[in-house]
Amino acid sequence: MSSDNATAPLRGWLALLCASRLLQAMIVTAYSGVLPFMMADWQMSAAQAGSIQSAWHVGYMASLFAVGLLADRYGPHRIFFGGSFISAVAALAFALFAHDHRSAMLLYGLAGLCAGASYTPGLQLLARNAEPAVRGRAMGLFIGASSMGYAVSLAVVAAFSHAQHWRHGLLVAAACSVAGALLTVQAMRRMRPPSRPTQAAREGTWNALAATVRDKPAMAGNWAYAFHCWELMALWAWLPAYLVASSGGTAAWQGAGIALAAFAHLVSVLGSIAGGAASDRLGRARVMMIATVASLCMSFTFGWMWTWPLWLLAAAAAIYNLLAIADSSVYSTALADVVAPHRLGVAYSVRSVMGFGAGALSPWVFGLALDWGQTRFGLGSTHSWVAAWSSVGLGALLGPWMIARFSRLHRARPAH
Repeated sequence: MSSDNATAPLRGWLALLCASRLLQAMIVTAYSGVLPFMMADWQMSAAQAGSIQSAWHVGYMASLFAVGLLADRYGPHRIFFGGSFISAVAALAFALFAHDHRSAMLLYGLAGLCAGASYTPGLQLLARNAEPAVRGRAMGLFIGASSMGYAVSLAVVAAFSHAQHWRHGLLVAAACSVAGALLTVQAMRRMRPPSRPTQAAREGTWNALAATVRDKPAMAGNWAYAFHCWELMALWAWLPAYLVASSGGTAAWQGAGIALAAFAHLVSVLGSIAGGAASDRLGRARVMMIATVASLCMSFTFGWMWTWPLWLLAAAAAIYNLLAIADSSVYSTALADVVAPHRLGVAYSVRSVMGFGAGALSPWVFGLALDWGQTRFGLGSTHSWVAAWSSVGLGALLGPWMIARFSRLHRARPAH
């Protein structure tokens, strides 16, 4: 511990880490941006289209679990560096070779399987290099960089889909993943040097997993994160298609709908930073509760806004995105607050399985609800979208209870 404090990170490490994350995050929403065009070109149902996004989340969930365990044993520096380059190769494979529903599902799932190295080890590097008093703000900037990447990706896809072909947008997003991987080299040069994960090696992976599962405050926070991910992943997957459908479906308005979805992600950058900074001052649980209750209200009302003018619907989408992301970084910070550093990677792995497992299901369930609503009420009916967006809120309803449980257990735990 003293050696870590003596070797302070060099100026600029956080900016480079966030820039790397921004570029590597672009592939995450690239598919959402082309979803309506792929549906038309490949004659996919809504459930099929949702299953491609779900394949990403299944792969990402497995990736986050694996890299968390590996980072505890071999150090987050190595995993962050090597995994970022593997992820870039997988992103390029998806952009180049996906040609139908099955190939897209397999290749996007593979891209997700390789993408976790830029997230979980990045959180560990943040926890190691940022002081506790400003850790929430640092986490907020890191998650905000992800949101910025999502917004830039959707903007790029919108531009290429309107001017040329949607595949060119995927290729640009994949090329940015390569650039982000290269930036990891400069970012890590400015951080504290790696430390030997001797405690993790002594404890063993299975013992660390068992200790995490028995850690009641940590698991309450992880359950709250799972309900949060159910809501957030469905929102990210289906917002562009919702805005495109609301716009009327002409080519010009399709591009405008995706660009407005990008704007909603851009606004959510402020939510990540503000939520993380507020948690440093107001407490993690309080910020989590406020953001969760507010975003749940949006989930149950967003479908009813289907007939609103597009500009007003886009403004509501920006607010929804801001509220849904505001507490995302806070869950990461809260876990780092309650878990011992030597098993933080394992704790993030458990959280990832829970969160992205829920996030893998919700886009598919959304698509099923939308197909059901369109069969029952018709293609242009508001009620079909109400059913779909209500599935988002219903799946996240237990989030506030788990946040309250986390707060109670954390306060009751004796100080170490």
